Amino acid sequence: MDLPQLLLVGLVLLLGVLGVMVPGVPGTWLVWAGVLWWALHERSGTAWTLLVAATALLLVVQVVKWLLPPRRLRGTAANGRMAVYAGTGAVLGFVLIPVIGSVPGFVGGIYLCERRRLGTHGEAWSSVRAVMRAVGTSVLVELVACLCVTAAWLTAALTGT
Repeated sequence: MDLPQLLLVGLVLLLGVLGVMVPGVPGTWLVWAGVLWWALHERSGTAWTLLVAATALLLVVQVVKWLLPPRRLRGTAANGRMAVYAGTGAVLGFVLIPVIGSVPGFVGGIYLCERRRLGTHGEAWSSVRAVMRAVGTSVLVELVACLCVTAAWLTAALTGT
């Protein structure tokens, strides 16, 4: 696959990861479509294996999201700024401590946003718990899965397989 097309696939994956944080954007499906696009052009055993694994993981995530309690945003402070903080924290955590670092990074991002907004530790932590109960768990599950698929694709693309 040539470099411009590889960069476009990377852009689709990045938009998918960012789309997970935006309600109404099909972030998971964008990540899957990017891997599909890459696999169809790459046509290697690694590409097909990654596509099958990504498909299985992302389908499992959809089932898990469906099984989680419904989202109730009313009464929480969830907003666009918090999504940016949480997403940035998850990505930084994922890079610093691969995969498992995304969980404390996500929660830490929400906490930092709420601490700046509310000012005290107790109020911020209470708000973090409310947000995580309302939407955080399902978004976190989806975000971690998309980050894992993107990291696997990036590894495969950089190693040239």
